[in-house]
Amino acid sequence: MELHTKLMQRAIEVARQGIEDKQSPFGAVIANRQGDIIAEEHNRVRQQCDATAHAEITAIREACRLLGTTDLAGHFMVTTCEPCPMCAAAIHWSRLYEVAYGATIADAKQAHFNELSLSAEDLYQQSSSLVRVVPFVMREECRELFEQWKKGPNPSPY
Repeated sequence: MELHTKLMQRAIEVARQGIEDKQSPFGAVIANRQGDIIAEEHNRVRQQCDATAHAEITAIREACRLLGTTDLAGHFMVTTCEPCPMCAAAIHWSRLYEVAYGATIADAKQAHFNELSLSAEDLYQQSSSLVRVVPFVMREECRELFEQWKKGPNPSPY
């Protein structure tokens, strides 16, 4: 099984746990080059009453805490949805070398999330970032998370 697919399956499981915990349908996993998971988190915006507690941000915070550093060079992220500009910037600043995602910002907008229409890839290109983007990993399965969330215990976007 391809590494991105294996890790995306885990990110989807983490996102489903977030839906059960009355959070939004987003999950992220950070791994080293060998594919060992360092951190996995779901969106915790409502739980932490923190508009910045997106899955990518909470995963970066956890990986930094566990590794005792803010430099995550040599690690990459797999996330169920394309990172918003805030998360894309945090991925760059933490020095992750790659981000793979499933659903797109446009998919999140269709689910009525308040998204900025700036793709992670465009942001990285405009700023000469070295972060590599791997789009559409298990996109349909990641898009399905929005439908599961709409049927879940707290289907209101923020």
